[in-house]
This record gives sequence, structure tokens and C-alpha cells, in this order.
Amino acid sequence: MSIPFHVAMEPEDMERCARLGLFYQPMALKPQNGALQNSILPFIVPAMNRFLSALLLSLALICSLRASAKEKGRQSLTHSERGDKWAEKTLHKLTLQEKIGQVFMVWCRAGFLNVESPEYLQLRDTMQKYHVGSFAMTVHVDGPFLLRTGPYEAAELLNRLQRDSKLPLLIAADFERGVSMRLTGTTNFPHAMAFGADGSLADAENFGRISAEEARAIGVHWNFFPDADVNSNPANPIINTRSFGEDPKEVGDLVAAYIKGAHEAGMLTTVKHFPGHGDTATDSHLGVASVNGDQAHLESIELPPFREAIAAGVDSVMVAHVTVPALDNDPNHVATISPAVVTDLLEKQLGFKGIVVTDALDMAGLTHLFANDVGRASVEAFKAGNDLLLIPADLPASYNAMLKAALSGEISRQRLDRSVLKILKTKGALGLNEKRTVDVDKLANVIARPENLNFGQQVAESAVTLVRDNGQVLPLKSRGTSPSGLPYMTTEETRNDTVAVVFSEDVRTESGRAFGRELRARIPDANVLYVDPRTAAGMSDAVLNAVSQAMKVIAAVYVIPTAGKVGNTMNMGDATGTLLEQVLDRAGQKTAVVAMGNPYLASDFSRIETYLCTFSNATVSEVAAVKALFGEIPIRGHLPVSIPNVATRGSGIEHPAQVAREGSPHDSK
Repeated sequence: MSIPFHVAMEPEDMERCARLGLFYQPMALKPQNGALQNSILPFIVPAMNRFLSALLLSLALICSLRASAKEKGRQSLTHSERGDKWAEKTLHKLTLQEKIGQVFMVWCRAGFLNVESPEYLQLRDTMQKYHVGSFAMTVHVDGPFLLRTGPYEAAELLNRLQRDSKLPLLIAADFERGVSMRLTGTTNFPHAMAFGADGSLADAENFGRISAEEARAIGVHWNFFPDADVNSNPANPIINTRSFGEDPKEVGDLVAAYIKGAHEAGMLTTVKHFPGHGDTATDSHLGVASVNGDQAHLESIELPPFREAIAAGVDSVMVAHVTVPALDNDPNHVATISPAVVTDLLEKQLGFKGIVVTDALDMAGLTHLFANDVGRASVEAFKAGNDLLLIPADLPASYNAMLKAALSGEISRQRLDRSVLKILKTKGALGLNEKRTVDVDKLANVIARPENLNFGQQVAESAVTLVRDNGQVLPLKSRGTSPSGLPYMTTEETRNDTVAVVFSEDVRTESGRAFGRELRARIPDANVLYVDPRTAAGMSDAVLNAVSQAMKVIAAVYVIPTAGKVGNTMNMGDATGTLLEQVLDRAGQKTAVVAMGNPYLASDFSRIETYLCTFSNATVSEVAAVKALFGEIPIRGHLPVSIPNVATRGSGIEHPAQVAREGSPHDSK
């Protein structure tokens, strides 16, 4: 059957018509003197009478198929007919003890481990003894150092755990900046706020897709991202650049775009930290953060991005350890253990049906409430409506408390089964019941593809935002290339014509290293000085002497949100802040301050005359900052947040690229 009628149809709709035996024949109907051309009209009128009902039927079927396909796409990561059957069958076979184990997720620190090493044996035995159903993959830490490992080591360890587990494991990770946040050699992305400054939904979607591809390749199925918090409080010490910005609509749109991209590559997504952690001034890892806005504030600022995420088909919601008096006025109730927040608001009012996961149960924002019985935290969180209990402070105590509550009837078997079935159905939908390990040989084809590396760099470059410019510093001028020398024989020479002062939390970390390398690749004799709170006072004379002699000064300031840092704050209220103020007093006109993280920095330093923001300390952002300083890329970012007393959201001074580095054409999108 042919339909000789002009209807706007998508290519996939045309394919569906063909499968139905209805063939679309486009025709151009051009008006002439108020009527259709005579040569076409005699053909169209009988055709309309003849095929109108068939056309309407076909379009109705197409709409139905489209809606069905869309709904199927939304649910494909948490439900499948085959997976659901396996989940229901498996549930009935589990003992009570095994069901309890399925609702716990514990740490797995990636790295090479001999199969008989004490660390691996303890990990395996804990998994088997407590029937653990899920792991959160991270790496070891040493003070401020994140001891990242490679993708091969991570994939091998996760495969081994899968083989040693009775049931397939769900593996999650905190890949807020992509897999590179935990593993080396992977695609590097800047923080979420850089995507807010970039402003492209397509880029956010691509971010989700690439992160998902690399994560799934190493055996991680579930990302604790995107962050739906609206960072409306400049003093927020723990969200800050982890948020896309301060505008609820823009945050929601970027969250939804990321979810779409991640789903395309088969990754479970999580929005956090419900019901919103953006308007807080306390790190919930260290204490109780409070969201003090009224109901109207919650409805207009905090909740819209979560609503949009749910509409986009997000797979899980992470609940925060924050007090929300407008929702629950019990001073001993943080959101995680509040039925009013989890059951009434999230599940009933917002209609979320996916997996509800707690924030880490070992955080002080929760544990202070259960100092005498830490295992009860898991019971109260589960009773509030959470399905999955993340990182209990004491697994044996938490497991036994849950078991006791189930045996006594405090937690009903039906309630337990509901959460366990959600988890099992998710495992089945991912196909883990049929194949739970990954092919390590494929990593080299998936991880760090050149086009993905370029994309990460391009986003970082698009995010660079020029907030202030006095016209006296930018652009910097390159002065040749580094002289060659024999290995171990090269003598490094520095002069004070161009001085860069890198302010970081700890000079032993990687902060500023890529920045320094990129700067000296363009000005080989630039003087790059690294300071931190412990060294700033002792180095102040040397720094100020160099700054006084300099023609141009760059102050690269690395202040980023760091979980659990004692005295956590986003300001520079220590020796580094004093030194930066002294640098600006002595050389403010010839100094460009680059905020390699916290964009609100300028509020505390009124003498800043030239100010750039990258919203991230990631390596790609360090490279982007140097390119922007030298005019090698256009500066076109716009603030996704307002900087008090400095600039409003949307501000940004745009500059075209002024010079290309020899042999390196500037990248632009």
C-alpha cells in the first residue's frame, strides 16, 4: 500500500511503516494562486479519500511504537523480561541471610592483588560470609594522595570477585569526572561545573556516554553520578564544582543529558544528594549539614533537577545525610533515615520507582546519631525506604542488626523482598546472570580513544571563563622551545620575567604540575613556584622578590571540594591566602589569577584585576588554562554561578584565539 501524502516522518518511522506494509511516498504540495497545482490535485483528492483511514492508522501505530520504544529505552537498564524472570526465581531460592547481604554495598579498592594475598582473602571471605551483593570500586588513599591504579588491574580484580561470588555482583563507582577519577590511562574530564560553563547539552550527553563505555569495559555497571545539587551557597565546602551550577533548570537539563548518554552505553546512573545538598555550608562527611529553606525554596530550587532526572529515567537516587526541617522537623532525623523524605517525598510524591541508595553510612553526618549502636544506622535507613545500604561503618554490626530486625518482624519479609527484587532485577537486566565478567583483551580498544581524549580537552577549553580583564596581562607571549640536552645533563635555568605561583593544598600532590609543564613549554625560563599552607609563610620573601621583578605574574589557585578534609572550607584562610593577598598588593595590575577549581575565590580578594576560571583542577583544565593565557584558544565560557560582589551568572568576557602555538593548531568546537 502506498500513501501519496506529504507527512513529516522521521527515518525510523518510515522503516516502521515499511514493516507494516505501508510505504511512504513524499510529495511536494505547492500552492499556486491559493490552490494546489492542477496537475497534482486530481491525484491527491481521491488518494486522500482512499487512504486517509490507513494513514491515520499507520500514524497511530507509529506513535504507539515510538512511545513503547521510548519507554523500553528508559527501563532497559533496570528491567528485562528475561532478567526479571531470573530475579524472581532467584529471590525464592535465597535464605534470609543471603537476602540481607544483597542490600549491602562495601568498598573494593582496585589494584593488583595476588590471589592468596591477605588483602584479597579478607575481601573474598567478607563477601562470602556476609553474602555481599554489591561493591563500590575505589582505590587506596594516603592522606591527600589518591593512589590510582590502571584499568587492567581493576578489571582483573573485579572479574575475580565476580567468579568468587555465588550471585553476580553489582559494581558501582564514584566516577564524577569519568573513570580517570580513580584509574590512570583513561579519558580525562573536568568537574561538572566546567560543563555548566561550557553550556552544551550535547557535550554533557557525550560525557555520559564515554564515561559509561570505559566503566563498563572494566566491569563497573553503576556510576554515582550525575550530581543534581544546585550550588546556591558560595560557602558550600563539599559540593561547589561538583555541581553543574546554580540555576535549577540548567542543572536539570545537564543532568538529563548525562543520563541519556550514559544509558546509551549501558551504564546505571544515580542522582545525588537528595533532596539537595547545594544550599549547605557543612561537609556531611564531618558533621550534620542542614538545608534550611522552606517548602517553597525546596520546590523551586532543590527539587526541580531531581524531578527532571526521574523523568529522564534515572536508575537510582542517593539520599543525603542532611537535615531538612521543612520536610522533617525531628532534630535527630537526617534525610537518610527519614520516612518523610525517602518514602513520602521521593517515592510517593515524586513517583520514583528505582533503587534508593543511601550516601555512605560511615559519614559523620549520620554516625554521630548512632555512636552507641552503629549497626542501627542501617536498620533505620532501610526502614525509611532505602533499598541499598552503602558503605556501612561496621559491616558485621550492620549486617547483624538488619538480620535481627528481620527475624523480629521489625522489618517485614515483604519489605525486604521488595528491595532485594529491585537489586536482582537490575542485575538481570544488565545480563549479569548470563555473563558477569568482562573481556580484558578489549580494554585497549575502548579505553582512552584519541577522539575521546580530544573531546575531554575541548570541553575543558570551552569552559575557561574570563571574568575580569584589565588588558595588561593577556595574552602571554611564548619565547621559543626548551633547549635540548643530554639525559641527566640538562641544566634548568629560570628568570623572573614570567613568574607563576601555584597555590595548592599540598605541594606533594599533582596540583599544578601539568600547569607548570605547559607554561615552561612556552616560556622555558619561567619561574614556577609551588606553595601550600605549610610552606607559604617560609617562602613569602622569595615569592614576593620574584613577583617584584616580574613583567607578568600568574597565580594559579587550586581550591577544590575535598571530602572529609579537617576544617573543610573553600576559602584561603591560611598562609596561602595571606601570600596571595601580598602578591596582589605588590603586583595586582600585572597578575592574572586563575581559579583552578572554586570560582568564588575572587570574592575574597578585591584586588584581583584579571581573573579566569576553569572550574576544575583536572589535567585537561590545567592545559586549557595555559592555552587561554597564551591566546591559543578562544575564551568563550560563561559563569554557571554568581560570584558575590564580582559577577553574576552568565557573565564572561569573550576573546577570540589570537595565536596558534607552532605545530599545534588550537582546538575548537
